[in-house]
Amino acid sequence: MNDFSPVADGVRIGHVHLKVANIDRALAFYHGVLGFRITQRYGRGAVFLASGDYHHHIALNTWESLNGAPPAPGTTGLYHTAILYPTRSLLADALRRVMAAGIPLDGAADHGVSEALYLRDPDQNGVELYWDKPRDHWPFTPEGELAMKSEALDLDDLLKA
Repeated sequence: MNDFSPVADGVRIGHVHLKVANIDRALAFYHGVLGFRITQRYGRGAVFLASGDYHHHIALNTWESLNGAPPAPGTTGLYHTAILYPTRSLLADALRRVMAAGIPLDGAADHGVSEALYLRDPDQNGVELYWDKPRDHWPFTPEGELAMKSEALDLDDLLKA
């Protein structure tokens, strides 16, 4: 143990920077399917994308990975990038976009605190698309700890949102 205090409440993860094999193919997914806007191209080897007026939430580059292969199973690395949608209806819209693009889901779960869709980008990076339920709907144990779960998510019900 140490004597450091916990990280401040306002600290958050600001963006993810992914190594990809092909910028255009990655853009077809993150820009074309998910709808993130391009904020800057950095030469021919990188592009920055965002939602709203932020400088970038996602950066894609080929600096060390041009035409490369995904990491082999059993190796360390990023498990997935989680993209938080502000409402359930916007998560439903993301599901419609993914389905229209013919991208298969790896899974879909109700975690009690959130509803999530799991898929892979063109470079086989894991991607989670989710929305957080209102905090007053989160499950807690009698001791006050979160009681998250992983149950099947009803996609037909989500699409009605």
